[in-house]
Amino acid sequence: MSKPKKSWKELSPTAKAAIVAVAAVDAGTRVWALRDLAGRRPEEINGPKRAWAIGLSIGSTAGIGPAIYLLWGRKRRG
Repeated sequence: MSKPKKSWKELSPTAKAAIVAVAAVDAGTRVWALRDLAGRRPEEINGPKRAWAIGLSIGSTAGIGPAIYLLWGRKRRG
């Protein structure tokens, strides 16, 4: 049997701060990844640029999509 979910008002200040911090980091990495993607030519990307753009634009679990792009979606420059 699952526990009922707590509303925002029922959360502790620490829990609220953690949620806001995770959301801010997620938003920041998503913006970073999208800006990086926009500034690269298609041949500098592993896979279709459009697919990465769609994947990064759709919400994912706590920054997993942007992290995957930043680590493996970009070809190394140089």
